Amino acid sequence: MEKKPIVRAAAAQIAPDLTSREKTLARVLEAIREAASKGADLIVFPETFVPWYPYFSFVLPPVLSGKEHLRLYEEAVTVPSAATDAVAAAAREHGIVVALGINERDHGSLYNGQLLFDADGTLILKRRKITPTFHERMIWGQGDGSGLAVVDSRIGRLGALACWEHYNPLARYALMAQHEEIHIAQFPGSMVGPIFAEQMEVTIRHHALESGCFVVNATGWLTDEQIVSITPDQTLQKALRGGCMTAIISPEGRHLAPPLTEGEGILIADLDMSLIVKRKRMMDSVGHYARPELLHLAIDGRATAPMIASPNSFEIAPARNNTDGHDDASSDRNPDQRIAVVRSQAG
Repeated sequence: MEKKPIVRAAAAQIAPDLTSREKTLARVLEAIREAASKGADLIVFPETFVPWYPYFSFVLPPVLSGKEHLRLYEEAVTVPSAATDAVAAAAREHGIVVALGINERDHGSLYNGQLLFDADGTLILKRRKITPTFHERMIWGQGDGSGLAVVDSRIGRLGALACWEHYNPLARYALMAQHEEIHIAQFPGSMVGPIFAEQMEVTIRHHALESGCFVVNATGWLTDEQIVSITPDQTLQKALRGGCMTAIISPEGRHLAPPLTEGEGILIADLDMSLIVKRKRMMDSVGHYARPELLHLAIDGRATAPMIASPNSFEIAPARNNTDGHDDASSDRNPDQRIAVVRSQAG
């Protein structure tokens, strides 16, 4: 399919529902409908938006955070699930690419997940933040190199990073080297204060310039009532305000619409894809401006797993008898029960 010369992008700055995955998901589906009604080809949601970003871990000491941590487990998203099916169906119905941040549950662990759904509803990327930051390390596990991938979509080549992954220059370069055209950036928002928004703006504008791509960044928003529900301590509440910079940046480092720095809303701007070549004609960081014989990136893009089983690793072997003719298993074992034997690669 021929790619569109103009892509209309949307970035959602909305509040999650801090009580329910399903209620937050309803807000996602409504925002998809609204963006699509305005002609958007892409919508980006904030970091771990479903069910919500773990703000509690930023202001509560670990000894007091267990209840909220367990509640996050209960409301987190498994992939696939009814929640991801609903997002896929909305993407397909409205013909829109969706970038969604989730707390992904994988058995006994949580991960900072980023999901990209193509306009036909296909899940084209599922990645995990490679290094959670500061308080987040108490909440999420680490991702692996398989998520540092750029994928083709109906609107172009898409890459994604979450929050301070953007301060890992090699992670960014991995996406640049795969020629991303639209970069998905997701931050939590409503944290740290104005300095966080200022730092975020510098970061995403720099990436757009260096990569020669568009950046669509979404941050979350907390209402005053939600902030009070997280902590009644007014001193700590200050740490849960500001830090919003929902923005859409061109390859020339310019805002394509005034950024959203407070309140809820959906930012929309048109991406003229010809600006990518216009920028790279002058400076292509992974092409004519690169010096790979001097500097290059080596990446391990394999997915990791706690166990890798060789073929026939698990076989069922009959129970052995002792020399006296009696089964060496306990006397109450069913006579035709068998014992699982783990065999090494060497057999």
